[in-house]
Parts: sequence; structure tokens; C-alpha cells
Amino acid sequence: MFVYRLSHSGKAIHRVYPTGGQEAFLEGHIEAFHALGGIPTRHIRYDNLTSVVVQVIHGGNRLRDENERWVLFRSHYGFDAFYSQPGIDGAHEKGGVEGEVGWFRRNHLTPMPEVATLDELNDKIRAWEVDDNTRRITGHANTIGQDYHAELPHLAPLPADDFDPGLILHPRVDRSALITVRMVKYSVPAHLIGQRVRVSLRASCVVVFEGRTVVATHPRLGTRGVTRVELDHYLEVLRHKPGAFPGSTALAQSLAVALGERELAAFDPTNDRHRVAFHVTEDLLKPVRILVAGHRVKVRLGRHVLD
Repeated sequence: MFVYRLSHSGKAIHRVYPTGGQEAFLEGHIEAFHALGGIPTRHIRYDNLTSVVVQVIHGGNRLRDENERWVLFRSHYGFDAFYSQPGIDGAHEKGGVEGEVGWFRRNHLTPMPEVATLDELNDKIRAWEVDDNTRRITGHANTIGQDYHAELPHLAPLPADDFDPGLILHPRVDRSALITVRMVKYSVPAHLIGQRVRVSLRASCVVVFEGRTVVATHPRLGTRGVTRVELDHYLEVLRHKPGAFPGSTALAQSLAVALGERELAAFDPTNDRHRVAFHVTEDLLKPVRILVAGHRVKVRLGRHVLD
């Protein structure tokens, strides 16, 4: 869990990501800057975590050999980093955020809420953060929200464009229009087969570029060896090979999104009675997009047809 806290007001932002890598650390900062409406003008206090510090330079002067990407990120948003002393000497320097982590876990994550996705959990967290504005921290005269509104004018404005927090990779598209990123396969438009594409591997999603154009966006999967495909990426191929459509992996995964697991269990794409009631023709694009968008498929007279 990423936690970012303003020291004066105690206003905090919390986000849960499927990875603890640097991309999650950077994405958490961007979320926090936008949620709070600005960037601290003095400095932000950090522990000596490996996402930002390559080496601690001892001598009591707090000098650090910083990660190059972290330096670019700080320069883009215009803030300085203040690093705590390593070990017991710096234990007292980050008590505010550590206390916030404990309070938030005890009051909001115990017991762990039941959610289907991390996006759903983060939506709940955003609502809890709004509720926390009315909370008064022990020893403070005002509520968190009141002190935050006094603190807000002192934050620096956000830059016009956000920093890309993702790890940049350049995989080659295989003959199945798939790229492999961290041992997970993701689909891209079929016309890119054989080419290298630029990928931004972010904490919660995988963004694929052809030049400067985004051609695919997938939620990031944490299980190795799995494949995620989107039906839209194979429309041109399926138009020329309509016989491959009913049993395709792309259709099966799109149906899983459109129907849900319970209704999908009754769907058999290899059974003539259960074939989707449209053919792969020149006007395929419209009915397929309707299906992918979430329209439900109903069983009528022993066949699945678009409702």
C-alpha cells in the first residue's frame, strides 16, 4: 500500500497496487499530487527505500546516490527529497506517516473488505479519505479537512503534463499478435505482428504505443504464464478467417467480461446451438463492439443471440 501524508494537516492519500516496484511508487505520487491539488514546496520526507536510493553515503550529511529515474521524476514535479537517517537514528523522523499507516489499517482494512478488483478497493479508499476530513487528530485544534484547506494555497501547482510512471520496454509482437511483458502475454492490434512496440509497464496497467499513439491498454496481471486478449485486436484477422471466430480465445475472454463467470459457464462456442447469432462479415465491427461493451447474451430457442 502506498501512503502519502501532508505533515501539517495530516491529510493522507492511500492506494493499493498489485506490485511494490518503482512504477507503483511513482504512480502513487502522481495520484496523490492530483488528489491533493498540488505539490509541497519545501521537501518530501522519505525512508531510504530501494525505489529511490541506490546507496546511502555515510557521514551524517544525508547525501544519497539516487536512482536516475527518480531524479527525473523529482525534476519534473519540482520538489526536493529529505532522507531519514538509516537505522535507529532515523526512527523518529518518519513517525507521522508510519502512524497513519497503522491507523488506516486498523480502522479501514481490519477486517479486509471484500472486493472483486483493486480498482473497487481503491474507490472505497477514496470515499474513506473524504470521510477522514472530518476527523480530528489528537492534539490538533482543527479537523484534518480544516487544516488541509489552510495548507492548500501553499502547495505548488501541478505541471501541464504528467510524468510517465511506467517502466519502458520494447518487446516484439509475435505471430499471434501477442507481446510478452514480465512473463505475461497481452494482445495488440494484428497489423503490428513482427514489429517492436513501446510498452509502458505501470503499476495497474500496461499501455502499448505505436510511435506516439496508444494502441492497447490492458490491466496489469500479476500471475505469470497467463494471456489477456481483446477481441478488437483480431477483427481484421477474423474477418478473413470467420471459421476461427466461434472458438477463439479473444471471443471467450470478451464473453467473460460481457456475461460474467456464471452465465459464461453455460456458453459453449463449439456447439452449433450456442453459436453467437451473427457472422463475421464486413459489418462485424458494430455487433462485436456492442458485445464487448457489455450487452448481455441470452439463450433464446436454444441459441445465444444478441439482445
